[in-house]
Amino acid sequence: MDNIAGLASTIGNRFATNLRGSFTNMTLEQGIRLVIIAGAYMLLRPYLVKLGMRAQMQSHEEEEARAEAEHKAKISANELRGKVSIPDDTDDEDEATAEASGPDWGKKARRRQRDMIKKLLEAEEQRLRENQEELEDKDIEEFLVKE
Repeated sequence: MDNIAGLASTIGNRFATNLRGSFTNMTLEQGIRLVIIAGAYMLLRPYLVKLGMRAQMQSHEEEEARAEAEHKAKISANELRGKVSIPDDTDDEDEATAEASGPDWGKKARRRQRDMIKKLLEAEEQRLRENQEELEDKDIEEFLVKE
């Protein structure tokens, strides 16, 4: 224990002596250089910190975008097929349902969402009908005699 106390005392004495000696033996040129370096550090440090924060933010945003893209890529269109359901036309605000899974939408928002889903489903059905008609036309053309 005595050895550790002596070591700490020696380190403290050497530090104080060397620090005092550094400032007493300093020339005017060395003093000006020290002031310039310390002043430049104090002036530039906030800008360097902001630059570092900006670079870190960009890397976080890139990482988040990459993770989001991976998450979206995991769900394919085939997995979503047949899972779309049209909400009922119940616009009664008095009915309280215990299984509310989404946000509490207003009456107009629910109606707009329901109409949008219906339009999307009708457009998909129309596209499928047109494809079916094209296939039927091709089948009929096979049987027509071309002269």
